[in-house]
Amino acid sequence: MYKQALDRLRAIQSMSEKGECWDNAVQESFFATLKTELELGKAQWGRVQTRTEVFEWIEVFYNRQRRHSALGYRSPAAFEEQAPIPN
Repeated sequence: MYKQALDRLRAIQSMSEKGECWDNAVQESFFATLKTELELGKAQWGRVQTRTEVFEWIEVFYNRQRRHSALGYRSPAAFEEQAPIPN
C-alpha cells in the first residue's frame, strides 16, 4: 500500500543504507516535540481545528519563538536579528 501510494504520486522513496538510522533523526525529533507539546495523542479537536493548531504551533511558535539548540538556544527571530547583514 505504501509503495503503491509512492508510485501513484511518482515519488521516490528515500532510504539510507542498512544500519544508518540518522536520516530521520531530525524529523523524528520534530514530530515527537510537536505531538508532546500539542498533546496530539488526545482526541481533543476535530480535523479542521487540529490543522489550525498544528499550523499555528509551527508557524507562530516553533519557527519564530521557540529556542533551538542549533541556534545557541535562541529563537529563530532572535538569531535572525543578530545575523550579520550581507553587503
